[in-house]
Amino acid sequence: MDKSKRPFLKSKRSFRRRLPPIQSGDRIDYRNMSLISRFISEQGKILSRRVNKLTLKQQRLITIAIKQARILSLLPFLNNEKQFERIESTAPTIGLRTRNK
Repeated sequence: MDKSKRPFLKSKRSFRRRLPPIQSGDRIDYRNMSLISRFISEQGKILSRRVNKLTLKQQRLITIAIKQARILSLLPFLNNEKQFERIESTAPTIGLRTRNK
């Protein structure tokens, strides 16, 4: 049989099935910091659903939990230490000025 006339055959590769990032026993809650911190980037941003490999429902619950944790000050809104250092070093010092008479 000629290559061009061969019917399309699906390759029989075995794929390793990825484990879901959230197991059935894990509760998505704002107090579960070990779970929530896996879905936040180094800058403090919530990672997208494509990156997390979560379902739509799980992503919504994670987003709500992260926002609740931020409001209750369990998580910072920003996680950028360089920005804080720059603000502290460039902030003017407030003090009493002495006048020379």
